[in-house]
Amino acid sequence: MHRITRRIALSLIAAAAAVGHARAGGKPRMVVHKDPSCGCCEAWVDHVRAAGYPAETVETDAIIAVKAKLGVPVALRSCHTAEIDGYVLEGHVPASAIDRLLAERPKVRGLAVAGMPIGSPGMELEGREAETYDVMAFGDGEPRTFLRFRGGAPA
Repeated sequence: MHRITRRIALSLIAAAAAVGHARAGGKPRMVVHKDPSCGCCEAWVDHVRAAGYPAETVETDAIIAVKAKLGVPVALRSCHTAEIDGYVLEGHVPASAIDRLLAERPKVRGLAVAGMPIGSPGMELEGREAETYDVMAFGDGEPRTFLRFRGGAPA
């Protein structure tokens, strides 16, 4: 039988505090499900990584099944689906909308940008004017506008 000495107890407390501090200072890890042939998905992953989100990409030929399993409404579906800290992100959701979601922690399943609006993160096209689009909150009744953007900036 092992005795917990004062030194061991203090070491355990310090280690727990260090883990908590590391999580508080960093952003949570994201898992992005995408079709293997989609290039705009990788551009969106680059966008969220640049905003400080560690992101792992999982390629799947069964992306529709992933969306169904995670509860993404058909009308809000786009090309990729991500999971982060208990939420689902569908499509080209700007990092600033993810920041707000995680700060406010509303009782929703997630956020979605339906389709692939020109100018949204990962869908920037040279020579094309950015579109205005809504980031929709879903999963707690009817989907509703969470934020509105023009390109990558709030509108």
